[in-house]
Amino acid sequence: MVFNTGAALLDAIVLAVVSKEEQGTYGYKITQDVRQVLDVSESTLYPVLRRLQKDECLEVYDMEFAGRNRRYYKLTEKGAAQLNLYQIEWKNYTSKISKLFEGGI
Repeated sequence: MVFNTGAALLDAIVLAVVSKEEQGTYGYKITQDVRQVLDVSESTLYPVLRRLQKDECLEVYDMEFAGRNRRYYKLTEKGAAQLNLYQIEWKNYTSKISKLFEGGI
């Protein structure tokens, strides 16, 4: 993609991915799902997950899987509210850009 992905957009994408799984999802799966729309590395996403956890948008728990602990991330109420705000802002933003590209302002 030729457009830069800022922190807010990356946060929004991660929250959207995590919100799809009611019981939460784990880091590697989040990375794979985000990669469906963005070329991003795990080393970029894990700091985003930690920041969203620190901001109380995600809660974290560990569960055993194949003899190892796997860390799961789950959307909190605050995270759901933040995602809703991002979705509203995204619709407004993309609508304005689309109008501009189509010749209007």
